[in-house]
Amino acid sequence: MSFTATKFAPSPLPLNSTTPRSNDKPLSFSFDHSKPNPSSSFLGSTRKLLRFNALAKPHAHTRASSSPVAAVLLERTSNLLVTKGEGLELYEDMILGRFFEDKCAEMYYRGKMFGFVHLYNGQEAVSTGFIKLLKKEDSVVSTYRDHVHALSKGVPSREVMSELFGKATGCCRGQGGSMHMFSKEHNLLGGFAFIGEGIPVATGAAFSSKYRREVLKQADCDHVTLAFFGDGTCNNGQFYECLNMAALWKLPIVFVVENNLWAIGMSHLRATSDPQIWKKGPAFGMPGVHVDGMDVLQVREVAKEAVGRLEEVRDQL
Repeated sequence: MSFTATKFAPSPLPLNSTTPRSNDKPLSFSFDHSKPNPSSSFLGSTRKLLRFNALAKPHAHTRASSSPVAAVLLERTSNLLVTKGEGLELYEDMILGRFFEDKCAEMYYRGKMFGFVHLYNGQEAVSTGFIKLLKKEDSVVSTYRDHVHALSKGVPSREVMSELFGKATGCCRGQGGSMHMFSKEHNLLGGFAFIGEGIPVATGAAFSSKYRREVLKQADCDHVTLAFFGDGTCNNGQFYECLNMAALWKLPIVFVVENNLWAIGMSHLRATSDPQIWKKGPAFGMPGVHVDGMDVLQVREVAKEAVGRLEEVRDQL
């Protein structure tokens, strides 16, 4: 199944300042253990780098250069550099999420877990790409598919699994269950059983950050909020209301649409008049970006750009 993630972030920049992204060709990667290029962004670093190339075969670059689309792809992917430590952190987080969900499925089918258990298998790159870029003080609001979001935010896997088993050692003392992960310590503001239920909560958290900084004069309050939700949520009213509020008040929030093309049993193509969700952002004066949710480095790059725009807006106010 193909998977995409769409992201909106409030910004006063021109609407055409963000180019829609599309990855028609999968990224392959190779390891470059040579010393960093002095002209690179890692100036002065002696750490080994992982360089991710757009195309696997060397001669493919020559063919691609004749295509404007391929040229843009090469330009976009040429900056996808991470250190060895960063690459291992991303890989470890995705592996943890996948193995965790596989074990949840096993326990559920064996009758060891009760109630609903919504799995996140295959979407790990979105959670890792966005959440691992955040600081501990930043907030995350999830959906009913929240196990891996909790893990990426730093909630110990033992606490998350204990919550799924209804144990008192769970992150919600066993009272929340699969769809209601919450951790005050890690600023995970909850999973929500009803679609769209978390978006107003995330908008409120972002407003709190802005209020503390501008009204209470807490200069160090530069917190960012991520609101995760699926494609089915984008047909609900609170989605549009909160986009309007976020743009109007210039709130430090990023809306992340995890579009897996299905709202439970309803096809996304049958449920919406315009299936290109990222286009809904510019209607409210904020950029909308389409990114391949299977590529953790592309997701991370988009997340970095979104957080950068929020910082630019905050500095201008």
